[in-house]
Amino acid sequence: MEDQFDSVANYEATRSKIGYEPRKIATQETYNRIGFMSGLEVHQQLKTRYKLFCRCPAGIFHRNDQFNAELIRHMRPTLSELGEYDGTALMEFKTRKNIFYRINNENACTYEIDDTPPFLLDKKSLEIALEISLLSKLNIVGEVHITRKQYLDGSIPTGFQRTAILGVEGHIELKNKTIRLIQLSIEEDSCREISDIGHNRVFKTDRLGMPLIETVTYPEMTNPDEVMEACDYIRFLNRSTGKVLTGPGAGRQDVNVSCKGGTRVEIKGVAHTKWIPELTHNEAFRQWALLEIKEELERRNIKGENWKINHTPLNIDKTTFPEPFKQKYAAAGEKFIAVALPGFKGLLSHFTQPEKIFANELAERLKVIACLEHPNMFHTEELTPTFDSAFWEEIRNSLNAKKDDALLIFRAPEDDVTTALEVIQERCEMAFDGVPKETRKSFENGTTIFERVLPGADRMYPDTDSAPIPLTNDYIEGLKQNMPNDIVERYEQMQEWNIPEDTYTYILSKNLYPIIHKIITELKYAPLFTGVFFGQHLKFIEGQYKKGQNFSYEIVYGLFKFAQEHKLKSNILYPMLSIIYEQPQMEFDSVLTDVRYKPHSKEEILAPVDFLREKYREIGRVQTEQAENNWIMGELRHRAMGNMEYKTLMNELKKR
Repeated sequence: MEDQFDSVANYEATRSKIGYEPRKIATQETYNRIGFMSGLEVHQQLKTRYKLFCRCPAGIFHRNDQFNAELIRHMRPTLSELGEYDGTALMEFKTRKNIFYRINNENACTYEIDDTPPFLLDKKSLEIALEISLLSKLNIVGEVHITRKQYLDGSIPTGFQRTAILGVEGHIELKNKTIRLIQLSIEEDSCREISDIGHNRVFKTDRLGMPLIETVTYPEMTNPDEVMEACDYIRFLNRSTGKVLTGPGAGRQDVNVSCKGGTRVEIKGVAHTKWIPELTHNEAFRQWALLEIKEELERRNIKGENWKINHTPLNIDKTTFPEPFKQKYAAAGEKFIAVALPGFKGLLSHFTQPEKIFANELAERLKVIACLEHPNMFHTEELTPTFDSAFWEEIRNSLNAKKDDALLIFRAPEDDVTTALEVIQERCEMAFDGVPKETRKSFENGTTIFERVLPGADRMYPDTDSAPIPLTNDYIEGLKQNMPNDIVERYEQMQEWNIPEDTYTYILSKNLYPIIHKIITELKYAPLFTGVFFGQHLKFIEGQYKKGQNFSYEIVYGLFKFAQEHKLKSNILYPMLSIIYEQPQMEFDSVLTDVRYKPHSKEEILAPVDFLREKYREIGRVQTEQAENNWIMGELRHRAMGNMEYKTLMNELKKR
């Protein structure tokens, strides 16, 4: 019988061996120890009427089942100018995917499906992108050259994305450091994925071709919080123009992470900046763990040059698979292949990420490259075992495997077996080198999975369908005239106004600063009240109420102006906002009626005070001055609304 191996204990031991610390307790010393390094690629959709290279409307989306036509394509790699194939393209070609596109006539044309050449680049998109480039302190190029970036994952029907660099070598100012920017590019957005099952991947083309900018930083962030701060800054800067789209999918970021001795790994399409700290933390430690696996292989004196897996097919009827397993998988008609990984015992259950082990690295590539749906693999070091040790002893004998070999079984259609074996061999060979260059998909819990091989420079080549676009000095100088002020200046101004710092992220992310500034400077409302009203109360309303179809933040400015013109105290704004947020079409006069506002003089408001004091002394359970005043305040609150500030009312009660 096989020796009992405690996979859970091994997971915990290897987790401890690499010095993994949860992000909540990690310090800068932690990140210095592992050599944490990160950079960003921040993508932002622009608010334009048209798509970038055609005249289809931008920003019109539809449901997955709303389409007028469906197109199928098979992607093939092409040689670069240097006569080389991009690694990502070759990987995607190996998957043998059928790519389906669902096309809606309302927002797609023959350009989207690569049946006509591109139109001229949309002028409005270029103008917005250049404005943001200037805000980013980038050096603007003298001429815009459009290039093609190869994408064979099917997300673009042409197999490439048209893109152009607009500015280079800029910078942004964080609280404690300056982060340099490599470049800002303008490019067309990709399709939205509907599903990816087996060899079939389905997209819809509503987002395809929308104008998108990409801001790329140098890898100068040395801890996860700096990465999130830099990402937020770029997002706030983009939104400060008021010319970019907001909402789900409008802003996405790719995060590049490495550790000392590791390599650049790209975490693709991070949907929320609040995910960034956990994702970058875990990715740096994942690489640190893979480097430890490399060192362990060296200690075992296992050489990668001649290392080969050993495999044999299994007959599901003649192998002693448990009956429930047979009932679940026997009817699928798949092949079951047993594989021995020489000298790898103890490595499959080696910690890589929280609740993830090295075996996941194999299973993820089997899903993506060999198109084997999960669960596609079972092995000797599962944290929750599928088979007992007697079963694995039988498999070990059938493979003539040694005691220090790790064993696994994968299931696959016959056509995918060869690819699956290649994937396992290739990923194990990569373990001898440490960290493979790859793109990974992010999850909210801070973990990632393999998505594709990291693209290289070979996938870029000139677009022969698009002429260069000259940018004159006069044109650039004209764009500078109406630029918003810098994000740093906005930070400093809000600090000067004593607006609480915990409101800054919300205010800047929603681009509310211009409205707040306008209310303070034009309507003369108190800065602290205005900032807190937007940064705390409006945020609360957005979280608790359903937004009306035509609500905009400019309506809130109108609400402040209405209150000022009618000499209403600022406390009336709170109940009015909750109604306006859900029913923005209502007239402000009607909203006043809805909140049951009635004008009262100071004397009328305070008239019942003596009566209320006597009543409280009869019914009040806590007979203190503060409790009494608080109760009376509650009774008079509605009378005071819009007529007397609550703070003034409390002061009057204290006087009496």
